[in-house]
Amino acid sequence: MDKETKDIIVKYEDVDLSRDGNPILSNITISICEGEFVYLIGKVGAGKSTFLKSLYHEIPLEKGHGRILDYELESIKKKDIPYLRRKVGIVFQDFQLLIDRTAAKNLEFVLRATGWNNKGLIDNRIEEVLAQVGMQSKGYKMPHELSGGEQQRIVIARALLNSPEIILADEPTGNLDPETGNQIVQLLHTISENGTAVIMSTHNYAVVQRYPGRIIKCEDGYLKDVKMGTPVQHSQGN
Repeated sequence: MDKETKDIIVKYEDVDLSRDGNPILSNITISICEGEFVYLIGKVGAGKSTFLKSLYHEIPLEKGHGRILDYELESIKKKDIPYLRRKVGIVFQDFQLLIDRTAAKNLEFVLRATGWNNKGLIDNRIEEVLAQVGMQSKGYKMPHELSGGEQQRIVIARALLNSPEIILADEPTGNLDPETGNQIVQLLHTISENGTAVIMSTHNYAVVQRYPGRIIKCEDGYLKDVKMGTPVQHSQGN
């Protein structure tokens, strides 16, 4: 699909974000299209996680207009937030798997929590996402029996369960060795090529160079689209 014909699934216009009353990012004006792979880079504390959390309304917009999929973030109703979050897959650095149950039962827990109740459909969906991340033979294992890379693949499978239109991956290679980290990034790129947008925050610039994508940098309180060399925000009045 040509880039020009892709739908915009994230659109921020003049958005400010704060945490605990402290301004973090200002004047965010940015669009992200379906199937796009975006690296979010920047120093610790620059605002990467704040931006990602704003996309699923864990952090509200301080100012401006934000839309993700069909949801207007500045006016979203509380009852609609869970439905937004079902359309956004989240991959955490520290896995956050339930340690008292198998990988497959971790996935079943999420499906049941998001409204699935047909055992046959649940089992089929678990098989599908495990196959998608190359873990079809590991569903019976407990988290502690899996390597870090295998656990992260289960986390990505969990993010895929409800067929999200966008995946947010917050430092997904941070706890992995370089080779395993490369495999995880390659997997996320494959997911993106299949039509799901991916926004991945990272400090790993070797990965960014090895697996090219759009690069957005958090710096000095702004987001800058550094790959194209064009800022995606304007700092007048600040």
